[in-house]
Amino acid sequence: MKGANSLIYKIKAWKVSNMTDKYEDGKQAVDYKDMAPGDVRALIRSGVITGQTSGMCDGYAQANLVVLPRNLAFDFLLFAFKNPKSCPLLEVTNAGDRLLTEIADHADIATDIPQYRIYEKGVLTGEYTDVSSFWRDDLVSFLIGCSFSFEGELLSADVPVRQIEENCNVPMYKTNIPCKSAGVFHGNMVVSMRPIPYELVPKAVLVTGAMPRVHGAPVHIGNPEAIGIRDINHPDFGDMVTIKEGEVPVFWPCGVTPQSVIMDSKPDFCITHSPGHMFVTDVKNVNLKY
Repeated sequence: MKGANSLIYKIKAWKVSNMTDKYEDGKQAVDYKDMAPGDVRALIRSGVITGQTSGMCDGYAQANLVVLPRNLAFDFLLFAFKNPKSCPLLEVTNAGDRLLTEIADHADIATDIPQYRIYEKGVLTGEYTDVSSFWRDDLVSFLIGCSFSFEGELLSADVPVRQIEENCNVPMYKTNIPCKSAGVFHGNMVVSMRPIPYELVPKAVLVTGAMPRVHGAPVHIGNPEAIGIRDINHPDFGDMVTIKEGEVPVFWPCGVTPQSVIMDSKPDFCITHSPGHMFVTDVKNVNLKY
């Protein structure tokens, strides 16, 4: 049995090595568009992919991450239930479990995201590509639907997705839209923005509205100041993208909302993904419509 396990390890290592040769470090997410989710996660785990994941694994859902101690897990579960547009849950683990069972095949939540954040008492204390050393037996993981998941549907409908075109992260903004409080958790919604040509806005609303488990339809279209965004050219998270003449900014609920809420609520300890650096699941986007 020991020899068989060694052989399996060598085969996996050879597979990652060959993928590494083909996809050199520094490539943009769009270069991984046609890769299988398991192969992308292997590259993430091995440290080859450390950047944002927009455009990766076309047709497969991506997820945000929140990891909290068990004594806060019910409060956050209730918060997600009360705020389904910002926090549509895809999977919740048992305390201490690192391996996922529902949205991916034996993926390790402590190693399979390109970049993580650690918050202590609401303060960002570091970013890491592996959080194994921080793991504890009382930690519960929440995987939350991500708007990157509906971008393939937008592209299939001939609706442009600017951050994929410009090979950068999606712009995200804190707003004045209040979330419903639950236990210790309170704060305002974070939104992601995509510039959409005026004539394609109805199509974008219909396409994304059909996918409520990955945030669904926009919460606002047009004037950013109406939702508390003072300067659209300076997002709170991610990168600014070009807004062309004839386009309007369209804002969707965002899974970075929990990070803003954590900064307001100040739990002693929390792990999240770094904005734009998502967990790539084995779930096909089409299955999130039903």
